[in-house]
Amino acid sequence: MPDLRERQLTRLGEGLYDVLIVGGGINGAVSAAALAGQGARVALIDRGDFAGMTSQASSNLVWGGIKYLESREFALVRELCLSRNRLLRHYPSWVREVRFLATIDRGFRWDPRLLWLGTWVYWLFGSGFTRIPKRLSRRAIARAEPRVDTAGASGGFEYSDAFLSDHDARFVFQFVRGALRDGCAAANYVESLGARRDGGVWTLHARDVETGREREIRARVLVNAAGPLADAHNALSGVRTEHHHVFSKGVHLIVPQLSASGRILTFFGDDGRLFFVIPMGSRSCVGTTDTPVEHPDTRVTDADRRFLLDNVNRRLKLSRPLAPADVIAERCGVRPLAVRGNASLAAGDWLQLSRRHVIEVDRERAHLSLFGGKLTDCLNVAEEVADRVQELGVALPMCGRRWYGEPDAAAHEAFLDAARALQLDAYTPSGAHEPLSQRLWRRYDRDAMELLAMIRADARAAEIVIEGTEYLRCELALAREHEMIVRLEDFLRRRSRIAQIVGQTALRDAPGLIEACRILFGDDAQRRFEQYFADPAAGQPPPDSGAR
Repeated sequence: MPDLRERQLTRLGEGLYDVLIVGGGINGAVSAAALAGQGARVALIDRGDFAGMTSQASSNLVWGGIKYLESREFALVRELCLSRNRLLRHYPSWVREVRFLATIDRGFRWDPRLLWLGTWVYWLFGSGFTRIPKRLSRRAIARAEPRVDTAGASGGFEYSDAFLSDHDARFVFQFVRGALRDGCAAANYVESLGARRDGGVWTLHARDVETGREREIRARVLVNAAGPLADAHNALSGVRTEHHHVFSKGVHLIVPQLSASGRILTFFGDDGRLFFVIPMGSRSCVGTTDTPVEHPDTRVTDADRRFLLDNVNRRLKLSRPLAPADVIAERCGVRPLAVRGNASLAAGDWLQLSRRHVIEVDRERAHLSLFGGKLTDCLNVAEEVADRVQELGVALPMCGRRWYGEPDAAAHEAFLDAARALQLDAYTPSGAHEPLSQRLWRRYDRDAMELLAMIRADARAAEIVIEGTEYLRCELALAREHEMIVRLEDFLRRRSRIAQIVGQTALRDAPGLIEACRILFGDDAQRRFEQYFADPAAGQPPPDSGAR
């Protein structure tokens, strides 16, 4: 039987779709889930893997954007806080409240009392949904987080926001998976070569990046959700818009764990922007940068590394300063920021540019262009897209159906009962930060029952294949069948976060990696293994950086 991707590729060329979405990042994935979940006939393509650009390079924060209070975007902060609350309610396994501990340097541009007042304003904007803020003295900060260097501090505060328990790319794939369940035709590594509109129908010329095979996909409405590539795709298709994107580069470094408290340590970096030390299991994620760039394809530079390492070394008390050799992995992406007309980053301070999304509609040609956006705002983006699509004449037979969120409590309890009967948590890998049943439910929800069936049939299915990771043999088998793994990076970087917590050298030499490739790719295992390690952009620092 053809694999999932082959079946989806065949479907893409069949018949007329209500909506074709170009781009499988958070905006495209959530739009596909909303439309398919309410009964539209939807197709989704991406020229790379799902969540392969900006959506895999975030801080993993689900937050209202307290920093936007400074630029007085109060309506945006209110909207994002309510969106955060909604995700906390409907994705309790995925999105969790977390405390941010902010340390304020003496002489900072804002009076600490004003910043303290800002945390209360922020809490009120979120309708008091999270724990209340708490003011901290230097001594209290030192007690709570001994690693924080308070010598130059005037004090600080704690406040609550939220972040992803797993990682951003996997969260995006949850929406792709939901869209597939509801009948969407979706495929990764399908490049759009441009689209034309004739007789009320869009015809998009597409190419399979893996095979070079070309095909046409037809739809009544075309949605450009290509993120940083949205302007380029509009140009390909002859679409003109009032808005366009400018780009700001964000870089994070993954380093050995710097704090075991579970808090997000917050500072104002040397450039005045919020700077974080974010928990990532047995690692810490340090960042972010915010620098203007001209193009969406960008890389981490030595200057980026120095900036991040210097900031963290100045603000934490470490046994020795972090050096480039301590960097395990890197996250680098661009924020596509929506601007109108001829505005550009060079024309002003990019830190003041709004992070609000824009959906521009060409009603005559039945075309939507999505600009900007944030992971926190994803449900709002999807619902706005669904509204605009309906206005263009596409019926949603199940309009109003809840297409998002985790399965209901009964499904969760049924899984937990089955897991207890199987004594699943006894298979939890040593050093894991949560019981195995909790992790499998979060990552696979209904499909987790299939994993239990595999383990029940053969206890070897609960074995860890790649030493130093927590992923089981049955998870690899499930990924092969249901998760459209085309390249090894798709699994190591996006369906899992293995490549973000295991250094490239250790990963290449890890016992079991070749066996994992055989499970995922069969006879093509060796080629996919070699392809991954031959690619310097495979989500790891370059070999000459000294990363281990």
